[in-house]
Amino acid sequence: MTEVVSGKSLSEEILSDVRKRVSEYATGTPCLCVVLVGDDPASQVYVRKKDEAARKCGIESRQVRLPATTSEAEVLRVVDGLNRDPNVHGILVQLPLPNGIDAARVALALDPAKDIDGLHPISAGRLLANKSGFAPCTPLGCIYILDHHRVPIEGANAVVIGRSEIVGKPVSLLLLHRNATVTICHSRTRDLPEIVRRADILVAALGKPRFVKGDWIKPGAAVIDVGVNRVDGKLIGDVDFAAANGRAGLLTPVPGGVGLLTVAMLLRNTLQAFEAQTAQRRT
Repeated sequence: MTEVVSGKSLSEEILSDVRKRVSEYATGTPCLCVVLVGDDPASQVYVRKKDEAARKCGIESRQVRLPATTSEAEVLRVVDGLNRDPNVHGILVQLPLPNGIDAARVALALDPAKDIDGLHPISAGRLLANKSGFAPCTPLGCIYILDHHRVPIEGANAVVIGRSEIVGKPVSLLLLHRNATVTICHSRTRDLPEIVRRADILVAALGKPRFVKGDWIKPGAAVIDVGVNRVDGKLIGDVDFAAANGRAGLLTPVPGGVGLLTVAMLLRNTLQAFEAQTAQRRT
């Protein structure tokens, strides 16, 4: 029988812990600032959800909203100002950015100490080297799900479909650091169904609706579906949920799965950034 993950329940667990820890600080309040460029509808929804969750946790939430016509130079100037602001502890530049703005250059401008979604090359390098730092929030959510449901990671065959800088590569590294044997698959992978059938843990993060078929899944496998695809007005994952349900041992739904944990992990990273910066100022 398949256990379907409740992203809502797990996110509330994380947020409850963050709220408790924030309330214990007699002085100082963690502050998250989100930079939103343009008027992408999905981005506006994401930013609103982050703002609501932050306020419920006692975290100060700021937003810098810029029109789609904003130049890259102006975005970089805004990021530099936030880097210098001692009252801002975490910075998130909402993706995607409008055409003409290089997301990699904007990530490079972030202060790694405030880079709470792990986009800066220094953050990525620390993750590669298994050193302390900020990892991207969605991969952290994937690992939290596995740990919460006591899925053995050490020694497991883990297959990740997708090699993005935001999900595929970092979640592969997090699994590798936990001693899983990791295979990263992509659009040019040969015999993909056969590779997936050997997976004890499957992370699907390629952005193709219902791409992973039910008979690809090893009976009892933990299946983490990171895909968010809009089809006929509905959100659909990368895994054929109906076919996987009853075959997988653990399965995340879309919506209601990993996405909810992404926001929770963002706020947890913000709190950790606040704690690290506060401790540094005391020394």
